[in-house]
Amino acid sequence: MLKSNINYLEPELMDVVRLFSGAETLEIQHTFTQGHMLRNTFCIDGCEYVYEDAHESAGIQKSDIKRASKLALYRLLSGRFQKTLPWGSLTGIRPTRLAYQQLESGAAFEPFFQKLGVSEENTELVSRVIAGQKDIYEKREGNVDLYVSLPFCPSKCVYCSFITAPVSATRKYIPDYLNALKKELAAAEPLLKNLRSVYVGGGTPFALEAEELECVLQAIAPLRQNGCEYTVEAGRPDAFSREKLDLCRKYGVTRLCINAQSFSDETLGVIGRKHTAEQIYKAFEMTKPYGFVINCDLIAGLTGESAESFFHSVDSAIALAPENITVHTLCLKKGAKLKEETSELADGALAEMIAYSRRALTQAGYEPYYLYRQKYMAGAHENVGWTKSGHASVYNIDVMEECADNLAVGANAITKKLYLSEGRIERLGSPKDIPTYLEKVEKVIADKNKLFLS
Repeated sequence: MLKSNINYLEPELMDVVRLFSGAETLEIQHTFTQGHMLRNTFCIDGCEYVYEDAHESAGIQKSDIKRASKLALYRLLSGRFQKTLPWGSLTGIRPTRLAYQQLESGAAFEPFFQKLGVSEENTELVSRVIAGQKDIYEKREGNVDLYVSLPFCPSKCVYCSFITAPVSATRKYIPDYLNALKKELAAAEPLLKNLRSVYVGGGTPFALEAEELECVLQAIAPLRQNGCEYTVEAGRPDAFSREKLDLCRKYGVTRLCINAQSFSDETLGVIGRKHTAEQIYKAFEMTKPYGFVINCDLIAGLTGESAESFFHSVDSAIALAPENITVHTLCLKKGAKLKEETSELADGALAEMIAYSRRALTQAGYEPYYLYRQKYMAGAHENVGWTKSGHASVYNIDVMEECADNLAVGANAITKKLYLSEGRIERLGSPKDIPTYLEKVEKVIADKNKLFLS
């Protein structure tokens, strides 16, 4: 338990506590005071620890107070548990945002990251990501990306915390869901000023029957008249068919995701996937003639998977030569079955997996172009998207860097409106479960119109 004399600091400091296994059992009393120094005092087991940080009081911001307090607690816990973490005291989702803020102020970000305890390797990773975004990253009023949510899957993976359920249990909702999506998409047309990209995600969009998928693609077609990037997160290899691939080509899809996760049949069975490694190869073979830019997803840290098995997955994905490979670190969120059943992978093994993926992908000609982090991520690592030259995804960069509006339709879809001159973002979430979304779709449409047109 942690208590602070500044209420808004408690959740920020707890994010740091959760980074250290065993720290959540500690009774921590925190006191923050501000003068010519930012003074953080922590009391644990009757011992007092004081950290002071010089700061110009005239320009002090709440974000500076949070950062200094989290860094002080990180230093304390790092010493107590004899452990350093790859991202130091950073707990936010977007490390690159902090780097961009430093660069936009005219300062180098590397010394700032060093102060926060970020490893040299991860500081270099951020530098490479920013370099990989330079031809796409753009902050401009009116830029917008369209996201379409299809929360249907062949089965639910044990690590998944999304609202998806096996399509066999949700199929009764599909006709009404498609009608609701068509209403939302039709209403979205006047809100899409400068459309940068379209992303159809899930779930597993290919879990729909071909005629159901076509219904969605038809509804999107009038909104995408500028030929912008168009991604369908097709999903699991066992859901692929030539009929669905033909539809994607017919409606101008430019990018497709094959979510392999692992090339180990044993691992796939453990995590609840209903496909084999052989089906991954068949999906690639089936898709190759269509000329889509392909992304292949992998996850490091899956239950029971050895470092060697993960190395094999990385090597197998590289051998298939997709334009993009995304390496996720296992994240155990509330609502995921696996969160209650698994023990944390040894930090050393997971770090070895991440390091291998970086070396192997770099040697194979891939460069990192976006990264993000999540709470409860194994080993406090990150997710990284890697790309061959010229194939970085506009949508992924825009969403991860929050540099464009995101108009999201469907259940559990999060719309974001940027107010760049004010430095703020307004978020509007649709109902998470499908029945509630269907009941409230008219209100969802009205709320988006108000957000974008007022």
